[in-house]
Amino acid sequence: MIEDILTGIPLGFFLSFMIGPVFFVLIETSITKGFRAAMSFDFGVVLADIFFIAVAYFSSYRLIQSIKDDPALFIFGGIIMFTYGLITFLKLRKAHRNIDTDEEVAELIKKDYLSLFIKGFLLNFINIGVLGFWLAIIIAFGPKLDMETSRMAVFFSAVLGAYLFTDIGKVLLAKQLRRKLTPTNILKVKKVSSILLVIFGLVLMLQGWFPKEKEFVKETLEKIEEKAQ
Repeated sequence: MIEDILTGIPLGFFLSFMIGPVFFVLIETSITKGFRAAMSFDFGVVLADIFFIAVAYFSSYRLIQSIKDDPALFIFGGIIMFTYGLITFLKLRKAHRNIDTDEEVAELIKKDYLSLFIKGFLLNFINIGVLGFWLAIIIAFGPKLDMETSRMAVFFSAVLGAYLFTDIGKVLLAKQLRRKLTPTNILKVKKVSSILLVIFGLVLMLQGWFPKEKEFVKETLEKIEEKAQ
């Protein structure tokens, strides 16, 4: 068991620093809304990961292989992410005109933990590439764990535990920037986050439109698998 835990911890740490929409939105949420809000978002992300791990583990290998490479799912997820980022950016541009009003500032830093939890889940869930990532991890590490349910549960618990622990550190560091927040700075941080969502949405759509160009994902997963062997 100890060996399985020690194997999972480095992977969780690596996962926490993978650059993607979740990474930037987590930092933005921490800076603008604080620790509890950021962790509510992060718990939603982890729930989506747990869902994908369960699907990858209990479903047919061929089924998952066909789903994770389906261009339509990449396009669909990319459109949702792109649209959400664009709408958020346009709302922020409109808010900029009334930035000095107390009501507008309160709206910018409004905390709704349940909504943030759902946002974290959905933002991770619509990225079908995450399913492919967890499938690759199961393929790479599963044989070493003899595909035993108990050992797999310990391993993935260690991965997600290390992921959450590392994220707590990132959130606490980002939170320190709140002292320098002004209404204008809040808008800038949220605008950058929304622009990044638009970019990541476009990247997802391009992966669907040009399936052969998804090699960077596959190469990363292959490197992880090679290191595990």
